[in-house]
Amino acid sequence: MGITLKRRTGGVETEAALARLQEFAREQAERLGPYADQARDNAAQRWYQARGWTAPRLETAAQRVEDTLAPRVADLLNAAAQKVEPAPIRRGRRVPRAVVVLGVGALGAAALYGVVRLRQASQDAEWQQNLHNAREQVRETKDQLAAKARETQARLRGAAHDLAADAKDATADGEAAQDLNGRVAK
Repeated sequence: MGITLKRRTGGVETEAALARLQEFAREQAERLGPYADQARDNAAQRWYQARGWTAPRLETAAQRVEDTLAPRVADLLNAAAQKVEPAPIRRGRRVPRAVVVLGVGALGAAALYGVVRLRQASQDAEWQQNLHNAREQVRETKDQLAAKARETQARLRGAAHDLAADAKDATADGEAAQDLNGRVAK
């Protein structure tokens, strides 16, 4: 026998079993209906009493949570929010501020060093020029003094020579050098 034939013959039996079960359910509903209504009413009353008993306790618990636990939970949630929050996107500046400050400081130090070196170089050049001028003045003064010394020496030699000649003349004339008493004979 094929499968389709079995399905057709089984349909009549299934319908009969379904009808019997429905009849049994109706009988049980009629028999147990008053008990179910009573249980429903009793459960509603107990539910109402439980709610009356629970409400004050929930209010007390809510107050305790609000006073003690809520600040802690709020702090915990704030800390979690700060950890989760993404860092703000920086726009326009890619170099960290510390690097910029250090760079500007280094440039300032280099500029200051350059200014100090230029000032030292100009002072050194000025000092060298002054030293050169002083040496030139010393040379000129030395040359002038040497020329004056030669001139004075020549005059003294000439005067000494004249005195010696006068002394010779005076001794030849009979006058001694002591008699001339520092005078120059003409």
